[in-house]
Amino acid sequence: MRASQFLISTLKEAPADAEVASHRLMMRAGMIKKLGAGIYTYMPMGLRVIRKVEAIVREEMDRAGAVECTMPVVQPAELWQESGRFEKMGPELLRIKDRHDRDFVVQPTSEEVVTDIARQDLRSYKQLPKNLYQVQTKFRDERRPRFGLMRGREFIMKDAYSFDRDAAGAKKSYEAMAQAYRRIFDRFGLRYRAVAADSGAIGGDLSEEFQVIAATGEDAIVYCPDSEYAANMEKAEALAPSQPRGAATQPMEKVATPGKSTCEQVADLLKVPLTRTVKSLVLATDVVDDKGQPVKTQVWLLLVRGDHDMNEIKVGKVPGLDNGFRFATVPEIEAHFGTKPGYLGPIGLKQPVRIVADREVAVMADWICGANEEGYHLTGVNWGRDVPEPVVADLRNVVAGDLSPDGKGKLAIERGIEVGHIFVLGTKYSKAMDATFLDEDGKPKFFEMGCYGIGITRLPAAAIEQNNDERGIIWPDAIAPFTVVVCPIGMDRSAEVKAAAEKLHDELAAAGVDVMLDDRGERPGAMFADWELIGVPHRVVISDRGLKEGQLEYQHRRDAGATKVPAGEIAAFLKARLAA
Repeated sequence: MRASQFLISTLKEAPADAEVASHRLMMRAGMIKKLGAGIYTYMPMGLRVIRKVEAIVREEMDRAGAVECTMPVVQPAELWQESGRFEKMGPELLRIKDRHDRDFVVQPTSEEVVTDIARQDLRSYKQLPKNLYQVQTKFRDERRPRFGLMRGREFIMKDAYSFDRDAAGAKKSYEAMAQAYRRIFDRFGLRYRAVAADSGAIGGDLSEEFQVIAATGEDAIVYCPDSEYAANMEKAEALAPSQPRGAATQPMEKVATPGKSTCEQVADLLKVPLTRTVKSLVLATDVVDDKGQPVKTQVWLLLVRGDHDMNEIKVGKVPGLDNGFRFATVPEIEAHFGTKPGYLGPIGLKQPVRIVADREVAVMADWICGANEEGYHLTGVNWGRDVPEPVVADLRNVVAGDLSPDGKGKLAIERGIEVGHIFVLGTKYSKAMDATFLDEDGKPKFFEMGCYGIGITRLPAAAIEQNNDERGIIWPDAIAPFTVVVCPIGMDRSAEVKAAAEKLHDELAAAGVDVMLDDRGERPGAMFADWELIGVPHRVVISDRGLKEGQLEYQHRRDAGATKVPAGEIAAFLKARLAA
């Protein structure tokens, strides 16, 4: 490829709304152009990266036995109504009507369509297992699209769906995809972790996320440096403390804490560690009638140590809260506690509430909580003596230094960007859509399903977040828009430089190397700046002076300086570097 035939549109400055490195650098490098909020044109340079990501994904999916198809972007609402997701998915699902006033959706994912295919075409257990995948455009109507391709509304995703005759088969299909995903992410050349995850709204049982490690990542990844344990923050278990609860040593006393409504403020006022305080979180669950109107409300008090944060996913697994909950309103809080938020606790309630304590709180003694009176807190509170023994559950986010659930060390936390997710779905969709096959005994049976996604257009952004410097992007070889760039100095003035540059370009291209020859006639500084911004990993500089000395200059994008290589050896040198 020659630069004069390509479209190179680098910018000196990033748009003002570009908040993260990947967004800034992809815009500056001319890889994407914004068309609307969360909607981007993939420019030629960026599209080359996306196509390389797709190629690796396709090769490994095919190798794992999956079969490619393409499902429509616009899908009939009837299928989504069958699964129940037409209403449940909320405003992220873009709903449209055709000229006949029929409802359609713009797909964010394709469980419904692929289940419809299975119930029509997979009639016998003899046709199973099957795994269908697509690389297709998706749309989610994000409330606040941001960070460029990291959280856009329109994006490309690889989504795959497996169909098995039983749970054992579904687990086998899941494991095959888990291994395929590891091969895919290994080939990308990125630092990543596969972490245990909660299945969330999609449903399911087994679940793993694939997270690219990056300081700017939105997700917290929990792992044990001394073992293989890794999970996302939603899934990571906070073990119950190993030590028993201490004996009460203080009387319960009401102390004045005027204007001190947070645990931090109270701990500072009383000159005690924050770990002595207990945070009160008030939730509510509603029983509704056939019209969706609340007929009964249950108020819950959750108790978490003052320095810990509630984990909503874990709370949603507590019996009684597992069918949905909300934060209580101020009037509900005042009716049950007799005071406004900031001074709440489990003692002196106006109306009964259901109390659940985090595992850590359950072993605390002489703790501090709100007195249910504005401007006052209680010190020296103890279970059994001052307040009945609670229901106990894991309610909190883990913190660095907690014991690993596998018992092999302590937990550490780093940031990551989710680029892949795999699930075992079970019969969630096959039952909802009555998708069955005839089993060996001749009786109909629901498919056991799995689903497996990779964010194709998110992945280049994640790669940039992990690999950049003050000059621009640093692509791994496997997904760089070009692997090698040949930069001739004065090509338009020197026949020798032109001939050497074209000879090297043609030799590399013939060997299957993805090479770019910059024949634009740019000044060396501008030419080098462009390719450093774009992030091509290998650069060769050809100049008259170098040719007279019989030397060319090679520099990897991460190298601080250039390496001189004999002109006659440069092609072999590059091939060896690329093979390594």
